[in-house]
Amino acid sequence: MDIYVSDFETPARTAEQQAWDIAATVVDPEIPVLTIADLGILRKVDVGTDGGVRVTITPTYSGCPAMDAIRDDLYKAFEKEGYEDVQVDLVLAPAWTTDWMTEAGKQKLQEYGIAPPSGHPRAGGHSGPVRLSLAVKCPQCNSLNTKELTRFGSTSCKALFVCQDCKEPFDYFKVL
Repeated sequence: MDIYVSDFETPARTAEQQAWDIAATVVDPEIPVLTIADLGILRKVDVGTDGGVRVTITPTYSGCPAMDAIRDDLYKAFEKEGYEDVQVDLVLAPAWTTDWMTEAGKQKLQEYGIAPPSGHPRAGGHSGPVRLSLAVKCPQCNSLNTKELTRFGSTSCKALFVCQDCKEPFDYFKVL
């Protein structure tokens, strides 16, 4: 599936590009420094010949409680811009992956104090008898001397870590 990334310097943007730009202003209610485009959950925006808009989003987890708020915020964003016919579709396949996050989004996480996902999800499970885990860098002091406190943090997509050097706890956005 092709993902449109806005080019604000192009004067003649298509209706889809304009609609994408509106949808891309919606922020994640759990991590308000990230837009749904930064997270990669904004998958597609179509504009029909009648001017109706269909937005496709994919949750980070199938039971993500933020999706209702995101849907409502999408309706509000389009209403504010004068769109009357808006449909938001929630799709579960293909499943969201942290590979869909933008580099700018990962940087925003770091600056916000959440360690961004590092590495790549492994399709098909682990492939050897020894499973290695990589250190998670502290977003406060950049130390790799960190420890996972709990696999489930403030939201399902994050784990809670603590830095052994600066002693600060922090969320880590898990690789999926």
